[in-house]
Amino acid sequence: MDKIPLMTNELASIKCGEAITLAAVMSIMVIAIITVVIYKLYSSGDGTVQLPGGYKFQWK
Repeated sequence: MDKIPLMTNELASIKCGEAITLAAVMSIMVIAIITVVIYKLYSSGDGTVQLPGGYKFQWK
């Protein structure tokens, strides 16, 4: 495999950080969804949450 060095303008056009941004947005969305589920569980008199894998939470 031959390596070709990049020119200065090619090096300047490389942008990084998309993966970090995507991970940050996804983690914020997961935290928001979990927060809503927990709020709904605590605010209701009787609550049940069923997750895949057989996990089940009940609030009585």
